[in-house]
Amino acid sequence: MPTLALHAFRHVMQNVTELRIDVNHSPREVDNELDAIHNRMNRPSDRLHGLPEVKTDIPGIVLRYREADGEYYVYVVDVRRGRVAGCTVFNRLIEVGRRADPYVRAPHSKYAQPYQGMGLATAVYRWGLDAGLCIISGARQSTGAHRLWMGLARRYELGYVDLRRKQLSYLGAEVSDRARQDLHTRMILLGRGWTLADYMRATGMNRSEDAVSQHGLG
Repeated sequence: MPTLALHAFRHVMQNVTELRIDVNHSPREVDNELDAIHNRMNRPSDRLHGLPEVKTDIPGIVLRYREADGEYYVYVVDVRRGRVAGCTVFNRLIEVGRRADPYVRAPHSKYAQPYQGMGLATAVYRWGLDAGLCIISGARQSTGAHRLWMGLARRYELGYVDLRRKQLSYLGAEVSDRARQDLHTRMILLGRGWTLADYMRATGMNRSEDAVSQHGLG
């Protein structure tokens, strides 16, 4: 069974109704944040200076990353233009209990407008998933984020879970429109090497019939 040490960190659209739509950040806000990150990367005394680098299949684009308190920060750098194109953070979730915490990470991404639609976030997610990371969606998603998840579902196992009172309950590979719109309903993607049975045992996740009977989400 994979661990969240993450080896890499350390050594067609499905016709479904979307989850709740998130609020988008303004382009200026994103640009300012990414520029600040780039400045820190070029400051020798900063902890973002000299981060490990991984090449990608996208010309001129590399990934730089760090881990802090079990959370993973991945910065996408355009080395040709000398700027940070975007970043993804795989966050821990306070909503899950202690048993599930090591195995659940929620990605949050910000990418500069000129770099959107280039597949950069997809490359970052696939890198994490290929290293064995299992991820969970937020309570709300942007249209672009939802499209990204559905694209990844062609290569990685996707399912729906109910998350409330620190407990994960598996709802199935498909759910009703009612369940999909519930704020407690999240999507999960299993990283390489994981089976659903292994993930349920590791996280203490309930089976779908428990969630259906308790919350009427079937």
